[in-house]
Amino acid sequence: MSLFWRIFLLNAAMLVVAAVLLLGPVTVSTPVLPGEAFAVVAGLALMLVVSAVILRIGLAPLGRLNRAMATADLLRPGGRPPVTGPAEMAELIGTYHTMLDRLEHDRASSTALVLSAQEDERQRVAQELHDEVGQTLTAVLLQLKRVADRAPGELREEVSLAQEATRGSLDEIRRIARRLRPGVLDELGLTSALRALVAEFPDHDVSVRPRFTGAADTAPCLDHDTELVLYRVAQEALTNAARHARATHVVLELRRLPGRTELRVVDDGRGIADAPEGAGIRGMRERALLIGAELTVGPRPGAPGTEVLLCVREPLEESGR
Repeated sequence: MSLFWRIFLLNAAMLVVAAVLLLGPVTVSTPVLPGEAFAVVAGLALMLVVSAVILRIGLAPLGRLNRAMATADLLRPGGRPPVTGPAEMAELIGTYHTMLDRLEHDRASSTALVLSAQEDERQRVAQELHDEVGQTLTAVLLQLKRVADRAPGELREEVSLAQEATRGSLDEIRRIARRLRPGVLDELGLTSALRALVAEFPDHDVSVRPRFTGAADTAPCLDHDTELVLYRVAQEALTNAARHARATHVVLELRRLPGRTELRVVDDGRGIADAPEGAGIRGMRERALLIGAELTVGPRPGAPGTEVLLCVREPLEESGR
């Protein structure tokens, strides 16, 4: 029954009962006697209480919907109000659910296009750094070697310094190219890519310890997009631990459990407290949504620091195989 008819019939019933009582045993004289005044006041109070209760019950789904709309976040699916209440309320909540489904689908589609374009651009830049800048610096190194062979003794040391600076720049260019597009991920898989990420982590003040358990130490059965998301989340989590959390020790763990694969990055930094999420964490959430994974970012259990946990669930047919 709709909310309109509920309220209308309730009020009509109470008015009918009041009319029957006034036409029957209940009478009001002039002047009003104390007993009659008490009966009228009590009846009025009862009508108001019953109206308040039915309105409270009928409008409760609207309050839940209002709270859900105020806290809705497309990067955090779930937490939707149940479809309950009168017909209009149930229809409104159902329409809200449909709208959220459409918005989440559109957000996921647009994010997938953006991230795909971003990965393509990273690959292009990495390729140009490796082919153009890398080859140019390699040619400069060869030229400097020839100059060093012919230079007099007093200039040979300066040429050697130039060689070392050029060689350092070439190594940095190659490292940046690998971070932009990790070729080892395509060639050797996720575990090897994470090992290389830890080995090449630029902040030497942070000790990063990798840990691979279960089948994760060999070759998890994950598609390329899932492996890329896991790699980027690990990369961003390590960067946040060094840049923002000021951590000194970080554990990067990849483990394969029945039906799911988990990536866990734990640091001993100052934690996130009540700080708002930045672009890095929101980027991790967007990537997690693309593959239907669950991302949790919060305080480290039982110790200071931050824990980033990404859980990738396998399809039923794969997990049950």
